[in-house]
Amino acid sequence: MVYKTRNVCSREIRFDVKDHKLTNVQYVGGCSGNTQGIARLVEGMDVSEAIERLQGIHCGFRPTSCPDQLAQALKVYEQENGASPS
Repeated sequence: MVYKTRNVCSREIRFDVKDHKLTNVQYVGGCSGNTQGIARLVEGMDVSEAIERLQGIHCGFRPTSCPDQLAQALKVYEQENGASPS
């Protein structure tokens, strides 16, 4: 999936989901070290857990952040592909 970010330095986030786990997370633009760190930390993480951990994080005065934008992208993914398994 490709998600166009809003109100952050990165322009988009690309990722795949296999068996409800995140794979191949890549940010385009943004702070390279931070976005690479986020991508590595969430690799293999359950989509629902990633949303829970990342949503609501702010970047300075902004109401969102690169981690929060990943949570928003994952919410879109879940809406388009069905809710998480119980």
